[in-house]
Amino acid sequence: MSILVNKDSRILVQGITGREGSFHTERCVEYGTNVVAGVTPGKGGEKAFGSVPVFDSVREAVDATGADVSLIFVPAPFAGDAMLEAADAGIGLMVCIAEGVPVRDTTMVMRYLEGKATRLLGPNCPGLISPGEHAKVGIMPGSIHRSGRVGVVSRSGTLTYEGVNQLSQLGIGQSTCVGIGGDPVSGTDFVDVLKLFNEDPETEAIVLIGEIGGTKEQEAAEYIKAHVRKPVAALIVGQTAPPGRRMGHAGAVITGPAALASEKVKALAVAGCETIPSPAEIGTTVQRMLG
Repeated sequence: MSILVNKDSRILVQGITGREGSFHTERCVEYGTNVVAGVTPGKGGEKAFGSVPVFDSVREAVDATGADVSLIFVPAPFAGDAMLEAADAGIGLMVCIAEGVPVRDTTMVMRYLEGKATRLLGPNCPGLISPGEHAKVGIMPGSIHRSGRVGVVSRSGTLTYEGVNQLSQLGIGQSTCVGIGGDPVSGTDFVDVLKLFNEDPETEAIVLIGEIGGTKEQEAAEYIKAHVRKPVAALIVGQTAPPGRRMGHAGAVITGPAALASEKVKALAVAGCETIPSPAEIGTTVQRMLG
């Protein structure tokens, strides 16, 4: 089974004719993802990849194709408007890949989404993939994934790929892998995804990959301790990061004691998680946890 996306999800791509949008959409289509439409203002009526219709607006695309998921490859300065347009058109899930979206823009979008049925994943995220459903909505390499019963949620795109590759090489398949992104303000968080995995009868274990900055991992630990009854393996990177210096993601900066990797590891251990000692031991730790 899967969470958030499956074989029946109807994907539209905002920015489908741009360089990044075109490249990654083609990879999604090759994987088997049900891409039903693209959106690029001024290019309505064209076809992408010979068969995917392109529309001038998200509303037109939704009305014509019934699209319910939007994959957003719009440059950062315009990503906020793209997210608002998708929400206005009734899209159920928006996946914003763009890096460098101004915090003010994301904050505005999150306020606008309050009380609405639209969920945002990202920005600055790799997206998500459900291998057994042939549903790849983002930029992750589909070839390293295999279908199974371990859910993966991560703030880091690269570490998601590393962890998934280790799992697959050990024969441990994934139900859904979700990259929530590393911006200080973002949509779907650890707790949101943990709740979905906890409720999914075909996800039997969870891998959580966090990093320095903020308190998202502590919030996840509280939720795990109170609600999650499935085994969770957790990795926190950034043990040697200096305070006050941004490390990779916009949100990966130590601004106080709670943002330290050590504090996050401690909180997750208290919550009953299996601690993953290093990125090189993601697969073996999960294998040992599953017995």
